Amino acid sequence: MTSPQISALLADLRDTIMGSNLAKCAATDLGIQWAGWALASALRTEKFYDLAGSATFILLAHLSRIWGGANHIRQKVQSSLVTAWGLRLGTFLFLRILKDGHDRRFNNVRDSPGTFFVYWTIQALWVFMTLLPTLMLNSEKRDVPLGTRDYIGWTIWGLGFATEAVADQQKWLFKRDPDNAGKFIQSGLWAYSRHPNYFGEILQWSGLWLSASSVMTGPQYLSVLSPVFVWFLLSYVSGVPLLEKHAMRKWGSDQAFQNYIKNTPVLWPWPKF
Repeated sequence: MTSPQISALLADLRDTIMGSNLAKCAATDLGIQWAGWALASALRTEKFYDLAGSATFILLAHLSRIWGGANHIRQKVQSSLVTAWGLRLGTFLFLRILKDGHDRRFNNVRDSPGTFFVYWTIQALWVFMTLLPTLMLNSEKRDVPLGTRDYIGWTIWGLGFATEAVADQQKWLFKRDPDNAGKFIQSGLWAYSRHPNYFGEILQWSGLWLSASSVMTGPQYLSVLSPVFVWFLLSYVSGVPLLEKHAMRKWGSDQAFQNYIKNTPVLWPWPKF
């Protein structure tokens, strides 16, 4: 690629990112998270952190469609799927923290306003990066007839949604059973993956990118960073590492847990024969 071509690509990328719709969505996202931080910091609570994040996804999905000025079927379906994801996961996480009373991710954070601010700002980045393909789609006035990528993408999303919902419900019911106190789950979907809910999460955003890519051109395809970002965040930052570390502290000396770790994939499920 020649220097002029690189310059043209960067210029197109700049125009895409700085488009008024994306800029308004980014500003709204930051405004919501920073307002959430101010309230959470004053109350010294993390109880509505995840709920605020999920609600922001839903709000931006619909605001971007309104601000984009188009109302195509693909945009309606995409926004509806984001809404279904946000309602289910947001409600589940909110009910869980109400039951548990705290989130151990914030044990050394909630009393430090500066560190708490970083967490809320990172959430704004998570929302924008993850939702980027949907925001780009909803900003497009150009329409393309529904095709193979849409149907495959929505099927992948449906598989991911079901996987995450079933995995969350299985673990919720397992932990509610008094007979399972102090035990780790290794049944249901958890027999095939140590983190099947995260696998479902990655599938959902991958499917939404695939459908949205039907109307993408040029640098818009770089929004594939959305599902890659979700995978990286869950695999190496806030998801798997924290849970694996906690599990090793709790059950690391348990032979049954050692066998589970040895025979069960961390993320990508694999059937057992």
